[in-house]
Amino acid sequence: MKPVKSLSHIGIAVRAIESQRAFYEDVLGGTFEGIEEVPSQHVRVAFFKIGDVRIELLQATDPQSPLARFIDKRGEGLHHLAFVVDDLCQRIDQIKRIGLTMIDTVPRPGADQMDVAFIHPNSCGGVLTELCQSRTE
Repeated sequence: MKPVKSLSHIGIAVRAIESQRAFYEDVLGGTFEGIEEVPSQHVRVAFFKIGDVRIELLQATDPQSPLARFIDKRGEGLHHLAFVVDDLCQRIDQIKRIGLTMIDTVPRPGADQMDVAFIHPNSCGGVLTELCQSRTE
């Protein structure tokens, strides 16, 4: 299997983006890149650039969404790691062939002009893992 291209971002689940924004800008010195709503996933996301790393704050827009349930169960904190791949459909097929469990068996629209698919944490040592590919490439 071809290596991933890079780390895209680290996803952090929060109850409210506004209540966390100052920490990522003022304390960590991150550059705020904007807020985007992803209706299909029932989230608002805010991106911050900190050095070579991007942080994605995720806020649920629906109390019944998977993110809202995650926060209710585990509280705010690390939600996922996201990696850029060349061919998302091919990567999904490869992962399924080796016996890992995909949450998404076909790519879906994500934030930041990316198509995304998640690998179940049970297949990744307990870490929810997002694979993403730019829609503009």
